[in-house]
Amino acid sequence: MHWIRLFLLSVTSVALSGCYYSHLAVGQWSLLRGQQSIEALLEQPDLPADKRAKLITVQQAKAYAHQQLLLPDNGSYTRYKALQRRYTVWNVFAAPALSLEPKTWCHPIVGCLAYRGYFDEQRANDEAARLAEDGWDTYVGGVTAYSTLGWFEDPVLDIMLRWSEPRLAGLIFHEISHQMLFVEGDTAFNESYASFVELQGLRDYLRDQPAQIAAVERQLTIEAQFNGLVQSAREDLQAIYVSARTEDEKLAAKAQRIEQLRTDYQTLRDSSWSGYSGYDRWFAEGLNNAKLAPVALYNQWLPAFERLFAQNHGNWALFHLAAGLLAGMAAAEREQALQQLLLMPT
Repeated sequence: MHWIRLFLLSVTSVALSGCYYSHLAVGQWSLLRGQQSIEALLEQPDLPADKRAKLITVQQAKAYAHQQLLLPDNGSYTRYKALQRRYTVWNVFAAPALSLEPKTWCHPIVGCLAYRGYFDEQRANDEAARLAEDGWDTYVGGVTAYSTLGWFEDPVLDIMLRWSEPRLAGLIFHEISHQMLFVEGDTAFNESYASFVELQGLRDYLRDQPAQIAAVERQLTIEAQFNGLVQSAREDLQAIYVSARTEDEKLAAKAQRIEQLRTDYQTLRDSSWSGYSGYDRWFAEGLNNAKLAPVALYNQWLPAFERLFAQNHGNWALFHLAAGLLAGMAAAEREQALQQLLLMPT
């Protein structure tokens, strides 16, 4: 099956006659080559203890995802691949200098996405530089893992094993969720759905481990407050962009609001977060409309899915069914339904 699908992907890339699609085909092929069975690895007596623990976590999380979260059970995450690089792919985001609406790229199979992925960091940086020359705000973000939506059996990557065991389990939940439900062309819906399954699934998974769940809940609180800071800035920026000011005035107000976002972060970090510096690098590398985009895409509808889960009494089968009904709606109808969920009391 791997070979058939890879052949189809290669034919598609040639038919589209694009260097970019050939790059994707070669990149996906590189992930398929040299994989090792996790079961076989665990039988090796000299396997480092930390690596063994992480691979066992993958197996446990995968089983939990299928048995308790009712996610697909297939050959994904049963094999291991060492890439020996910082990230699996690098996504390029772009947005106009005076708009929060992200640029989209349209592709076969997955439809239009609010980013463009590359297996090579330099290619991603080159694309971002080209867009910047045309006046776009740009951002290149490294990605630890991604889902092929069931086209291939996604491997566990060495990059993934750098994460703590709870975060690794959550990542497995997130990526398998994309195999469960994916709406062509609706990045915000897809990522918010998968993020909710990741977070709620992790809470359920760690229910009997109070120390672990306390640490996770603290991290989730920090992430929620970070998201709140960004969302507040986005709302203010949106008001600036649609105002009657001149272009120069809008650009000046944009710079001022972005600087305020950085100041607000530093205040929160040094007070409520007790010096937690996990977002320092994110802020240090520059802020613009494109960099704010992925934060919104992954979290825009997260509260809506939280309410949908509560509405279905925490029953995963009913939740997935309800989410599937949303996925089947036309885009405008789906957005309206999600907005109505946001208005529900918590």
